[in-house]
Amino acid sequence: MEPLGPEDSEALRTLLTRDISHNLYLLGLWEEFGMAPRGEAQGAFYGRSVDGALSAALFVGGTGGLVVPSASDGADVAELSRALKGHFQLESALGEKAAVDALLRAIAVRPRLCAEQRLFSVSADDLGPFTNPTLRLATAQDVPQLQALARAAVEERLRARFALEDVPLEALAERVERRVKCGRTYVLSVEGRLVFKIDVGSRSQYGAELEGLYTLPAERRMGHATLSLGQISRHLLSSLPRLTLRVDEDNGSLARIAQKVGYVAKRSMRVVLA
Repeated sequence: MEPLGPEDSEALRTLLTRDISHNLYLLGLWEEFGMAPRGEAQGAFYGRSVDGALSAALFVGGTGGLVVPSASDGADVAELSRALKGHFQLESALGEKAAVDALLRAIAVRPRLCAEQRLFSVSADDLGPFTNPTLRLATAQDVPQLQALARAAVEERLRARFALEDVPLEALAERVERRVKCGRTYVLSVEGRLVFKIDVGSRSQYGAELEGLYTLPAERRMGHATLSLGQISRHLLSSLPRLTLRVDEDNGSLARIAQKVGYVAKRSMRVVLA
């Protein structure tokens, strides 16, 4: 099955913008990777058409390192996934819960980790009065501390549901460094020590998705997360129409922080490691 090409770009945009909030991560990938044929880019889009119009799309990063289905009808996602079975080796996936579940059933994969999340969305008109002007872009000098923070965040999040020795952390340090170079990580420092971080996971003209929000345990309940989330949201929404944030369903404290800042709960999402 051939990937979508440049001639399909408008059709893909039309599909994804029917539900911008739940397809915001994919819209960022679309603008970042474009529609180059597979082999000429780090990822490729595949689509299923019904009556001449795209009904579902699937982004496949590399050979399956990251697979993201569009927020489409589960039957269409399943048909597209079955057509692609054997074309990639799934390592991880994220997206709307129903779409990810349809993908997993279609390619007969039982993931080692499966976390249910809630998508939260905000626009400039919804923001509360929370700011922290000391939040800043991370620099190369922050990378060693950031790598430690990122590992701590992964360990805390997965400790209750997964064997840590099975978590692929080898690429984590490289990912942290890459995001800092791209200007996608914001940090808060107190007396020279990083106490908070947040990443811009995906960005496009349609908005951005935030991820990786983490506060050092000893620095919690001091307002760092609320004020910093408000600050980065206000900063990004000065030039973007919306932001989203995925929160684990069992992370009630982060959900309350997001709602306090002005974020509104949307549909369920799912992230898996195969």
